[in-house]
Amino acid sequence: MSEANGTAEKQFAIQRIYTKDISFETPNAPIIFTQKWEPSVELNLGTQVQPLDNAMFEVVLTLTVTVKTADSVAYLVEIKQAGIFLMGGFTDQELGPMLGIVCPATLFPYAREAVSDLVTKGSFPQLILAPVNFDALYVQHLQQAQQSLEPQTLN
Repeated sequence: MSEANGTAEKQFAIQRIYTKDISFETPNAPIIFTQKWEPSVELNLGTQVQPLDNAMFEVVLTLTVTVKTADSVAYLVEIKQAGIFLMGGFTDQELGPMLGIVCPATLFPYAREAVSDLVTKGSFPQLILAPVNFDALYVQHLQQAQQSLEPQTLN
């Protein structure tokens, strides 16, 4: 606590980072290994936040990667990379970006590494996911939430 101005000191600390759930599927093996390798990659991201006690939050970053070649699914990877974060002294306005940007950005490299390892162990060429701009995704999420609150007009 900062006694001089009466405001709480801000604290941010990673308490734990862990894999909550992980899945790798190769639904079209072994035939997929005989086809020409021209992959298309689809990445879906999501986050969930669960308040714990004493300014602690669990943040779960979910990545679903679907790789297809032609019309066949080569593999599907889903990971829920989680972390427990201590965030004390933040206002509600500050907490949103911390939970929606800082925490997922902290978790992403761990999830990206797990995806790469699983793909390689599945006998596929290495997949390294591109960095994600969580700032832009957070702003986009806020804009979508704002639009859904605006009254709809009929033309």
